[in-house]
Amino acid sequence: MANLPKVGNMAPAFTLVDQDGEKVALKDFKGKKNVVLYFYPKAMTPGCTVQACGIRDYKKEFAKANTVVLGVSPDEPNKLQRFIEKQDLNFTLLSDPDHKIADKYGSWGPKKFMGKEYDGILRQTFIIGKDGRLKHIMDKVKTKTHHDDVLDFINENL
Repeated sequence: MANLPKVGNMAPAFTLVDQDGEKVALKDFKGKKNVVLYFYPKAMTPGCTVQACGIRDYKKEFAKANTVVLGVSPDEPNKLQRFIEKQDLNFTLLSDPDHKIADKYGSWGPKKFMGKEYDGILRQTFIIGKDGRLKHIMDKVKTKTHHDDVLDFINENL
């Protein structure tokens, strides 16, 4: 198991490039919005698409909860842009090709698929408060209910 940051501590800082090649930093949101930082393995794969579309369809609910959603994968910005266009996504996707940020969050590690073991992105979600502190870690993410599960936590706790 990778080393996860501690709930209650300041969330690990990051600056990554989004689908448009623009830099996005965690500190941009401090004092303004809650941040849902979710790591997903690969753009345009079935599970990741289901997860992203759930978030897309809940844009108003996330806005009401004063929350911004950031999806992080190792995909390059041009692939993220195609994913957004294909699925009509309405939130920011971040490119972490060398998985430096995934490492900081403990979201890179051993996985199994069809009997093969390899290192990759672990599907995890981190909920960060306006104060920049880590409020919650979702280690077992269900792609179909992810948006509901995240919103429930935010509405009940933040």
